[in-house]
Amino acid sequence: MISVITGDIINSRKSSPDLWLRLLKAELNASGKTPDFWEIYGGDTFQLRVDDPLKALTAAIRLKAVIKLQKPLDVRLAIGIGDITYKSKKITECNGPAFIYSGEKFKTLKKEKQKLAVKSEWTDFDTTINLCLKLGLIAMDKWSVNSAEMVALALSYPQDSQADLGKMLKIKQNAVSTRFSRAHYDELMELNELYKNKLSALL
Repeated sequence: MISVITGDIINSRKSSPDLWLRLLKAELNASGKTPDFWEIYGGDTFQLRVDDPLKALTAAIRLKAVIKLQKPLDVRLAIGIGDITYKSKKITECNGPAFIYSGEKFKTLKKEKQKLAVKSEWTDFDTTINLCLKLGLIAMDKWSVNSAEMVALALSYPQDSQADLGKMLKIKQNAVSTRFSRAHYDELMELNELYKNKLSALL
């Protein structure tokens, strides 16, 4: 099984494409090369393949943090989990349940007023995780640029201490701790662990 993230940039017309495209491409490139692992299409819509479904939510949270570095941007993301039944050199030409679930969930995000959600063959898993994500988004949707920067950096360097992260940002450790707290980072990582534990039991 794999995971596929379908997303689009919110408020893309209110910001220069030069700014958000650079951020988006850099983050997508960290997961693999285009066009087999990711593509941007339709202006501000994109698709990303994450071969390990257990890492999909981490990838989605990182994407959200990176995009929110540029005000007033945000992102809608739908994670589809399932098999891939048709492979192509271009991700947008691949097919299978992972792609179908991701596309189907993406189409409902606006109506559901939720910016991050999952869809798989396991209804109970989806219901539980999507409720948790809805609660988690109360924090994520309100991230300031500083909070988003802190989350993006911490997820990029998960082994580094708060002191190390502070040196990268040239701020004191107590300021790092404050930013973590305001971003509700610890709670979001607990949510991520819940996602991984429940999904591991199903894979």
